[in-house]
This record gives sequence, structure tokens and C-alpha cells, in this order.
Amino acid sequence: MTAASDRGVAARRAERRRRTPFLKRFLPRTLFGRTLLIIVTPVILAQAVATWIFYDRHWDTVTNRLAYAVAGDIATVIAMIEHDPSQEGRDWTLATVARTTDLIVTLEPGQTLPDERRRLSGLLERTLGKALDERIGRPFAINTRVAREWYEIRVQMADGVLSVMSPERRLFTPTSYIFILWMVGSAVVLFAVAILFMRNQIRPIKRLAIAADALGKGRDVSNFKMEGATEVRQAASAFLLMRERIQRQMNQRTEMLAGVSHDLRTPLTRMKLALDMIEHPDLDPEVEELKADVAEMEQMIEGYLAFARGEGTEAVQPTDMTRLLKEVAAGARRDGTEVTLTAPEGLVVPLRPNAIRRCIANLLVNAGRHAGTAWVKAERKEGVIEITIDDDGPGIPDYLREDVFKPFFRVDSSRNLDTGGSGLGLTIARDVARSHGGDITLDDSPYGGLRAVIRLPV
Repeated sequence: MTAASDRGVAARRAERRRRTPFLKRFLPRTLFGRTLLIIVTPVILAQAVATWIFYDRHWDTVTNRLAYAVAGDIATVIAMIEHDPSQEGRDWTLATVARTTDLIVTLEPGQTLPDERRRLSGLLERTLGKALDERIGRPFAINTRVAREWYEIRVQMADGVLSVMSPERRLFTPTSYIFILWMVGSAVVLFAVAILFMRNQIRPIKRLAIAADALGKGRDVSNFKMEGATEVRQAASAFLLMRERIQRQMNQRTEMLAGVSHDLRTPLTRMKLALDMIEHPDLDPEVEELKADVAEMEQMIEGYLAFARGEGTEAVQPTDMTRLLKEVAAGARRDGTEVTLTAPEGLVVPLRPNAIRRCIANLLVNAGRHAGTAWVKAERKEGVIEITIDDDGPGIPDYLREDVFKPFFRVDSSRNLDTGGSGLGLTIARDVARSHGGDITLDDSPYGGLRAVIRLPV
């Protein structure tokens, strides 16, 4: 592929990206990805809404109630201590609180809190701080690192600091964790089931696509069977009917061409025999011209039949491409064409070897007819086998490079078979390449002539 064609492909891709809507660029392209997105998106949205409602309603309400309950107990303790400030009254109050509220309350006489209160972080601390401000109205500090699963609340009193140790269960409910675990767990199970189900549903579609691709490349798809959902089975049934129709049409065409070949060759053979039996010296020039006409007709008929037949009845088999190229190159050398072959070992491709041999031979015949020297190179590139045939002849003008693949089209307008053949060589070559799922393109050769590039899928 030349630099100009590379730029053309890049420009077409850029144009497609420009025309594609912005959001669509990020959506999955496979049926599996899109179907899974259809299943996953509502689940995620539902869980997001449920989570927002939970935190906005349940979490906020429950946390507020728990925090205000603890703040109310502390306010009650403070009120009881101030009501009876004697030592006996304080001891009775602290013992009663420890026995009935799960709070551990101690009084530290002579202690004071720092003037600057630590900034509260987290939803729980802010909620508790708000409750303490409303219920107590005194300077306080909250320490969450005093012990595992305990919160310390220190309140400034007139003659000291009141230390209240509250267990975490009085300020925090584990229902949030349970709720999130249930949501995540159910989502994981749902996604797993959806993935397994979608894989089973998409597998028949992939098999149908593989079978259709194999049929387009001329390969056997006899082991294909209908499976999957009703719609997929309908598509598979239509594919099988199409395959039968194509095979039946090819068989009928082959049988018809075999009859035509026999019917045409019989009178030509009689004509050749009749011409060979003519023994008249005065008619020798005319006889020779008639013999040349008969030979030309035989060559044209062979070309017509080869084009119509298209090698369609040959079976596909693993073929050593390097060996095949060596054989074709040797045949071209015997015909007088100088061929330089460059091909690595191990290029094994499933194809119809006789058809590919005819395809490459036609291109080498053209190169030998118009140039005399050909360079053949084969290599593996990104899932394809690329065969390049260069020559140093006059080449073909750009505006005729697609026309030369049309049946019976000749660059040389004369009907002389020595200068242009029957006009079917390139047509048959492209027909063979496309029947294998590939193609043939023409370009300028670095040797000054024409470059033909055959691309065959591996």
C-alpha cells in the first residue's frame, strides 16, 4: 500500500470519526457489550437512586436520632451533677449513668479544654457536634481515637472537665454496611448471570458470522447447525437455504459449461482435421490463416470457460504458498519471463491451490508479455498474505486500472491475441482472489512498470 493510499484511508477514518456523534464514540461496538450495557445501566441507576435515598433518609435520620440520644443523656448527667454538686451526689449520678446508659462518665476536677476546638470531620462527628451544641450549649471536644469502637466526649464544666466514653454502637448503626453489601452482592450475581446468558445468546450469532465469512471465502461450512433464539434460528435457516441455492447454481453452471465446452470443441476438432487433410499448394496461405483462426477460437473458448467456471468446484485445503509461488515462477521462466522471487518459508494458507496458481500465473503472463522481467514478493501482514508482483513494463494509466478487471476489456484495442490476449486474465485473477475473501489492486511499481498486489486473508 502506497503512502497516498495510506493518507486516503486515514482521511476517510477521520471523516467517519467527525461524523460520529460524540457520545456514540464511547459506546461499545459489539452486540455483547451493547446488550450488557442495556442490562447494567438500569441496575446501576436504580442502585444509585436507592443509595441516595438511603443516605438522605435512613442514614441521616438514624444518625441524628442516635447522636441526639447520646447528647440528651450527657445533658441529663450534667443537669443531675449541677442539681446535687456534693461528692455523694456526684458518685451516685455517675454510678447510675454507668449502670443504665452504657456510658462511662468521669469528672476531672481542675481540668480545662483547649480554647481552640478541633475541626470536626466526617458525617458522624458533625452530626454529634450539632446535637451537643443544641442540647448542652457548653464547650466540648470529640476524640475518636481514644480506643477501638469507643468515642470520647469531653465537656467543659464549671470546676473541671466531664469525660464521657460512649460505645460506637450508640452512635453508629451497621445497617448501612449491610445495605451496601446486599446491593453490591446482588449486582455482582446479576451481572454474572447476565454475562453467562448473553454469551450463550451471542455465540450462535458469532458462529453464523463465521460460517457466512467462510462461505464467502469458498470454504466448506457443512458442520454449521441452527441454534440459539428464534430470530437467530431464522437467520441461520435463511443462510442454509442461501448456501444450497448458491451451490446448486454453481453445479448447474458447471454442468452447462461442460456441455458447452464439449459442443464447441467437437466442431473445432473437425475443422482442424479438415484443414490438415487439405493438400492443395495454391491454398496453403489460406489454410494457414484458417488454422490460426481455429487456434485463436480455441484459446478464446478456453478463456471464456475458465472465467465462467471460476474454479468454483475445487476444494479448499491447506497450501504452502511459498512452494506454490516457486512452481508458478518456474513455469513463467520456462515461458521466457525473468522472475525474481522473495518469499519466506512456512506461509501455509487454506485456499484452492489450482485457482490461486491460475491467478498468479495470469499476472505473470501479463508481466512477461508487456515487460519481460517480474519481481514477486510474498509476506504476512496483519492477518493477510500479501503477494506483490512488479514489472518494468509500460504500466497501465490510472484511469484504466479498474477497467482492466472488466471481462473482455483490453488496453490494446486490437483483437490480436499476441499483444493483449482475450481480455480475461485480470478478470479471472480478481475473481479468484475475491472468491477467497481477498482482492487485487494495481499501483505504480518502483521499477517503473505496474505493481499488482494480491491480499488473501490468513
